[in-house]
Amino acid sequence: MRILGIESSCDECAAAVVEDGRRILSNVVMTQIPLHQRYQGVVPEVASRAHTEWIMGVAEKALSDAGFQPDDIDGVAATAKPGLIGSLVVGLSFAKAFAWARKLPFKGINHMLAHLYAPQLVERVDYPFIGLLVSGGHTIICRADDFDTIEVMGTTIDDAAGEAFDKVAKHYGFGYPGGLAIDQLAEKGDPRAFKFPLPSLHKGEHRYDVSYSGLKTAVIHHLSSYQRPGAAMTPENIAASFRKAAIDTLLSRLYRTVADTGITTVVAGGGVAANSYLRRELEARVDLRVLFPPLALCGDNAAMVAGLAWHYFQRGETDNWDIVPNSRVSDFKWRPQK
Repeated sequence: MRILGIESSCDECAAAVVEDGRRILSNVVMTQIPLHQRYQGVVPEVASRAHTEWIMGVAEKALSDAGFQPDDIDGVAATAKPGLIGSLVVGLSFAKAFAWARKLPFKGINHMLAHLYAPQLVERVDYPFIGLLVSGGHTIICRADDFDTIEVMGTTIDDAAGEAFDKVAKHYGFGYPGGLAIDQLAEKGDPRAFKFPLPSLHKGEHRYDVSYSGLKTAVIHHLSSYQRPGAAMTPENIAASFRKAAIDTLLSRLYRTVADTGITTVVAGGGVAANSYLRRELEARVDLRVLFPPLALCGDNAAMVAGLAWHYFQRGETDNWDIVPNSRVSDFKWRPQK
C-alpha cells in the first residue's frame, strides 16, 4: 500500500510516499528556517502563509521523486495534531482534498506518535518499549505497548527541552535554530566550566517529570554564580555546560523509568533526538537497546506520518472529512501521579 503523507505542524512543509509502512520511496522537506531566522523563533502567521504557498509543489515533488502519478497512491495521511493551528490547517486541508478527489482512505495522524514511529522506518522494534519524545514543543517519557497505545510516564512541568535550548540560544545570540547552534558550540566547549543546578522534583508527585525553567533562569540571569574557578566564560563553554545539564536532567528521569518498569528498550524521537551528547550518553548504555531515527527523520518529516498511517489502514481505521486540527496531544493516556 502506497501512502502519501503530509506534515505541516510547525515550520517544515513536508510530503513523502511510503510503501507498506516501512519503505520510504520519497521524503521531501522544505524548511522555513530562513523565513524565521530574523525573529529567532517561529512566527505562526509567517509559517502558515509559507505552507499555503509551498504545499502543492512539495507534494508534487514527493510524487515525482517516487516515480508516481497521483492515481498511483492508495491512501493519504496528514498531521492533525498537535501543532500550530494555522499550519496544521494547510496540510490537513490539502491532504483531505487530495484523498476526497480520488476516493482514497484518509487518516489524520498524531504528530508525536509519528515521531515515536520514525525509528521503525529503519529497524523494526518490538513492543513494549520506553519512548523518549523530545522536541521544541514537547518533552514526554512514555511506555509504548503498540503503535497507538501510549502511557505517558513523565513530561515537563514548564518548558519543553527544545524550547529551553532555543531560549538560551536566543538570549546569547548563538544562532537559530537554537538546539543545533548550541549542540555545535558545545562540541568545542568544556561541559564542566559551569556547574548548573539540576532540578529536584518531589519523587512521589513528579517521579518521571522534568523542569527546565530553573535551569534556563540560571543560565540566562545568574551565569557567573555557577562559573567554576579558572573557567572561561566563552560561548562554547556556556553551551557545553548548559547542554550537559539539560540532557542529564532528561536522562535521569528516563533511567528512573527504565528501572521502575524493567523495560530495557528505549526509542527516541523528535528534533532533540539529534543532540550529539544525548546520543552518545544513551548509546554508551550497553544494558539498554537504544534506537534513534536517522538525523533526517529526527526533525519534522512526512515519512513518519505516512509510515504510521499504514498501521491504521491495516486495521481498517480511517477518518471522516470533518476532522479538524488540534493544537494539543489530547489522546495520550496520562499516568496518574502518585
